[in-house]
Amino acid sequence: MPTFTVHAPPRPSGRSADPERFVFVRDGFYFWAFVLAPLWLLLHRLWLALLGYAVVNAAIGAGLYLIDAPSPVKFFTGLLVALLVGFEAATLWRWTLARRGWAQLGFAVGNDAEAAEQRFFAGWITRKPAAPPTAPPTQFAPPVWRGPPSSSDIIGLFPEPGGKP
Repeated sequence: MPTFTVHAPPRPSGRSADPERFVFVRDGFYFWAFVLAPLWLLLHRLWLALLGYAVVNAAIGAGLYLIDAPSPVKFFTGLLVALLVGFEAATLWRWTLARRGWAQLGFAVGNDAEAAEQRFFAGWITRKPAAPPTAPPTQFAPPVWRGPPSSSDIIGLFPEPGGKP
């Protein structure tokens, strides 16, 4: 069953989160990011990821051109880059949302996005706002002075050099 992460947009101070704008990002392989990576990145407005994709593709293409790689090598290199984008599309999307200030609210599990949304909102409505955690004050013990080390102190498991075994 697919897992989705739930992200809320940044909100102005004093306003509550608008559930209509929540984004559910599915974990897993994105077929359209594999097949049409630049268009998928544009569709989801992942501008820095698109720039990185273009730079990496240009660098790999230039490197393969300089070493005069045969066509099958170029094909499989392109296929590997496309597979990488397909598998890491969700990570790129989450990274972009986090960079834009979106908060990750939690996880939802469902057969599809609609089922995951229903499960998330069913739990989200009944959830009470958590009080901010308060850490107990830390108290440190004062260091203990043991004096200078004696010649009989052994450090590690091996005897002193020049000593008897």
